[in-house]
Amino acid sequence: MNEHKSIYFASDFHLGVPDAQSSRARENAVVRWLDFVKADAKEIYLVGDIFDFWFEYNKVIPKGFARLQGKIAEIVDSGIPIYFFTGNHDMWMFDYFEKELGVKIYRDNIVRENFGHKVFIGHGDGLGPGDYSYKFLKKVFASKLCQWLFARIHPNLGIWIADKWSRSSRIANDSKEQFLGEEKEWLAIYSKEVLAKEHFDYFVFAHRHLPLNIQLNEKSSYINLGEWVHHKTYAKWNEHGIELLKFES
Repeated sequence: MNEHKSIYFASDFHLGVPDAQSSRARENAVVRWLDFVKADAKEIYLVGDIFDFWFEYNKVIPKGFARLQGKIAEIVDSGIPIYFFTGNHDMWMFDYFEKELGVKIYRDNIVRENFGHKVFIGHGDGLGPGDYSYKFLKKVFASKLCQWLFARIHPNLGIWIADKWSRSSRIANDSKEQFLGEEKEWLAIYSKEVLAKEHFDYFVFAHRHLPLNIQLNEKSSYINLGEWVHHKTYAKWNEHGIELLKFES
């Protein structure tokens, strides 16, 4: 029965980097995790940066990742909804996953209420104070014109260019994030700003690449899901609240 099931969150698999061998091993781990959680999953949220790069041409998608796609299709076909958020690395995800795999794609923050809790969910990039250069760049990449222009490039060249760009990312270069302190964590700051206007029991974000569980006040917490290159962390939500866990520790 649904009231005894749980909702699961994971993010930042960054499939595709730093090389094919380690990406395949990570993909296999994600598939094992999906097999593990589907036993009692009510819903599954994949909260962005599933791929280190993704662009859908009209008739072409990046090759690879067949095991993940097959597992997602199997789970959705079994009746368990899977929701995708576009992250800063896979914002050029359009309708392939919706049409072929049956997932629902979100491009912005959403609110969910379940188990007596109210939860704010989003990838987290571009939120909070500062980082104005990235916020401008995100608007450029998210524009229809930019997407139309990139789609004019032949896929062999376009995906090669994107792979080169992708391999300069912080996760591809094995950059480990450091905790800045609650007063400097921009997603914690953003969560507190939202809380000043509206109550939420939990904020669930990704992007930060650190597994974090920060108590914002007596009734609200900020959860960051971490990433799967170093941490393999995920969150489980049920009537007891949201718990941050590690897979195959």
